[in-house]
Amino acid sequence: MIIRPQQHWLALIFVWHGSVLSKVISRLLLNFLLSIAVILMLPWYSTLGIKLTVAPFSILGVAIAIFLGFRNNACYSRFVEARQLWGQLMIAARSLFREVKNTLPDDPRLGEFVCLQIAFAHSLRMTLRRLPQEKKLSVLLPAEHLQQVLSAHSPANRILLLMGEWLATRRRSGTLSDILFHSLNNRLNDMSAVQAGCERIANTPIPFAYTLILHRTVYIFCILLPFALVVDLHYMTPFISVLISYTFISLDALAEELEDPFGLENNDLPLDAICNAMEIDLRQMNDETDVPEKRLPDKNYQLT
Repeated sequence: MIIRPQQHWLALIFVWHGSVLSKVISRLLLNFLLSIAVILMLPWYSTLGIKLTVAPFSILGVAIAIFLGFRNNACYSRFVEARQLWGQLMIAARSLFREVKNTLPDDPRLGEFVCLQIAFAHSLRMTLRRLPQEKKLSVLLPAEHLQQVLSAHSPANRILLLMGEWLATRRRSGTLSDILFHSLNNRLNDMSAVQAGCERIANTPIPFAYTLILHRTVYIFCILLPFALVVDLHYMTPFISVLISYTFISLDALAEELEDPFGLENNDLPLDAICNAMEIDLRQMNDETDVPEKRLPDKNYQLT
């Protein structure tokens, strides 16, 4: 995610990092070169008796803009829901450990439960981003639990089971009453619901046929646009064509980024920073001194 300080409106025009311009610049260059080629071919093009006008492109442009707006709204809704889910996870994690520590203040193994909660957050993050988990989880989990987690179909779900077993052990020993166990188990259910919600977003993309027809229409529109502009605009054709194409192609590229909010692109959620904040809070709640530093945006204002 790009996190920038407030900037002057003029400076924002020239911002590079955080925009989708870096992804679409090559496509805009091709559109610019095509426009120049259309200008050079204008004498031959005129002899064919085929004349494209701006009128059909105006109608088609409005239709494309409406559908692009709908797709971007759908993708942004996925982004917002994903952020809400991770916010709910942070609430559930803090509440769960607060209740555990208040209920079992003298338990010498509270640190194990903290590590399980931190491991769950990181495991869910790496699952959503399809990253290897062994290196990170080996620091947080003992060897016998690590192999169980890594061999599971859903490592995060296995960690939830380990947290439930940790609580059940205290219940069987009599240090945790049935009522309190039920309350804590509800917190685990909240975390499980967050996991299921994230997996639903990650595994259910926008219908491919809808994305494909919109993608094709945008690029056909941008390819044919210079032929309609060149008769009236002549040498201004490349600049106007690129400006219009930038609008449509950029919206299409932005929708692709927002469709998967758990990735590592500029406009995706900063899951590393969220997990980092969760780890800091949980370790401080457990009165630990070895607390990681807060993650901050890098020199390009990107927070992963």
